[in-house]
Amino acid sequence: MMKASRLQTPLAMILAGVWAAVLAFGHNRGDVGFLDRLEATLTDLRIQIRGVKKPPDLVTIIAIDDRVAREQGSYPLPRATLTTIIEEIARYKPKVLALDLLLVDAGAAESDAALAQALGKTNTVIAAAALFSESKQTVATKEAGPLADLPVASGFLLPLKVFADQATVGVVNLNTDSSGVPRSMPMLMRSADRVMVSMPLRVASAASRDDAQIGEYNFSLAGTHVPTDVGHLLPMSFYGPRGTIRTISASEVLAGKLRRADVEDRVVAIGVTVSGGGDFFSTPFDPVMPGVEVVSTAITHLLAKDTLLRNTSIRLFDAGFAIVLAMLCIALLAWRRNAVGLIAIVAVVALWAVINTVAYAHGIWMSAALPLAAAVPPAMAFGALQIWSSRRSVQHFAARSDLLRQFQAPGLREWLIKDPDYLLQPVHQHAAVIFIDISRFTALSETRDADAVRELLKSFHAMIDQVTLAHGGVVTTFMGDGAMILFGLPVVADDDAARAVRCCIELTTRTGTWIAGLPPEIASQIGFKIGAHFGDIVASRLGGASYQHITATGDTVNVASRLMEVAASHGAKVALSDDLLRAAGADCAVRATGALSGPTEVQIRGRSGAVSAWLWCDGSAAQEVSTSA
Repeated sequence: MMKASRLQTPLAMILAGVWAAVLAFGHNRGDVGFLDRLEATLTDLRIQIRGVKKPPDLVTIIAIDDRVAREQGSYPLPRATLTTIIEEIARYKPKVLALDLLLVDAGAAESDAALAQALGKTNTVIAAAALFSESKQTVATKEAGPLADLPVASGFLLPLKVFADQATVGVVNLNTDSSGVPRSMPMLMRSADRVMVSMPLRVASAASRDDAQIGEYNFSLAGTHVPTDVGHLLPMSFYGPRGTIRTISASEVLAGKLRRADVEDRVVAIGVTVSGGGDFFSTPFDPVMPGVEVVSTAITHLLAKDTLLRNTSIRLFDAGFAIVLAMLCIALLAWRRNAVGLIAIVAVVALWAVINTVAYAHGIWMSAALPLAAAVPPAMAFGALQIWSSRRSVQHFAARSDLLRQFQAPGLREWLIKDPDYLLQPVHQHAAVIFIDISRFTALSETRDADAVRELLKSFHAMIDQVTLAHGGVVTTFMGDGAMILFGLPVVADDDAARAVRCCIELTTRTGTWIAGLPPEIASQIGFKIGAHFGDIVASRLGGASYQHITATGDTVNVASRLMEVAASHGAKVALSDDLLRAAGADCAVRATGALSGPTEVQIRGRSGAVSAWLWCDGSAAQEVSTSA
């Protein structure tokens, strides 16, 4: 036993390190969805903490916006109008003109020729788009070299040759996370027969008058080494909300109000910002960032050399730190099995969070999600193991067992072990309440032996408990020949109402089968009824110091109980409130089975207002319900 105890900590540290290594491998491949989502959330938080950053003043956006579309009377703009915009910009000699428009459709020959001529008057890069046959991009991994990890497209949507002959072509595809936020932009993409360069890299090359030299995880441009992420991805870091990069309406250009200072010796990007244009992305600063501003952000990164540093070295550091942190947390818990160990772990994680946030603000993107996901689960598991294996575990669980004996609701047992103070204070919440009762049971009891009645109730209660647990509910009270069932404890769930409806259906079927299996002289004397409602309850503990049980009180409980009478008076098996069915949703199970009639306004005994109720029976009683309703 002692030997096993000594091996416990080293074994836990090794397992924690293996867990962290597996997570790091999967995270770097993009195969761990929850980590990607967590990293996206924490990255947005770091960007918000960093705040809006003034971008280097290198790019001007000419926006094809609502204003110019309204003035021109149509969208997309006519080729002649686009030609005028480009010619007006070219007058002031921009360094590079980036046209973030897919010129894939032919127009009138004269208009296309005029536009092509205008494109040839300046150093122009026009947009192309990669096409993917799958929702998730694939990468080429069968060959070595700098192009091995490029995203593989099924093809490219290229501009018409008449335009491509007058300019260079760059791909404008972005990599977005699960929430649609662009996190990076591929600098290179490939298909079966070609490799295409991104628009930002084309623009940066044209602006520096130098072709990029591609390395394995980087490229060189104008003598500057630019690191990239795996697959030649350029990490994105937005400067601020929409309009942070200088933006001018194309309407101003057409009106002759364009200033030389906004264009001369600058990169000018033309793109769509018109409402409904479809080229918008969510960012940490703005839910509708135009695609042209996202592309302009990448261009600015390359021109200003302020790209985020996230490459293979950073990813290796992330993996190493995740392994070390996971093992360190185990060691700290083994060192101090009390609050001191927890405080030490929190201090280490907090210090890392500060360092990580500061590093991001200074252009180094280290993973925040990976170390947390690598360290927290092993630490929690080891902490639980320490509690379980300590000498006080027997006393701990004995005390919890004594506590559980005060309660009648077995479905709450695991929750009470975790939280012995659960419902010491009443809680107001929404819940679904079901009552089920045997009809004419009192008369039956008068003519039967007490032991026989007890066995009858025992089998009835066992059936109710089994059905309730199967649907995730809790039997709070067995009341002689009936029961009260709650859906909403120990925690509220979105599908409480839907599961309660399914429980009613199965209770109807199982109770009918149970009655049919009784001796004929008993089965012929009894029936059953069910009432169910959804609304506000007060969940609390009731009882004294020696015995307590968890239950619910309130108008919702009273209505559910009285709905049993409504079911019986209308010849139905089940009466469900309209509130319950609406909460369960339009596709809840009761609408597709048996016979449902209603809603009917019914008076509830002891209640001044009417309740809108639905009546339901399974197959054999369907005609009877329809007639009674």
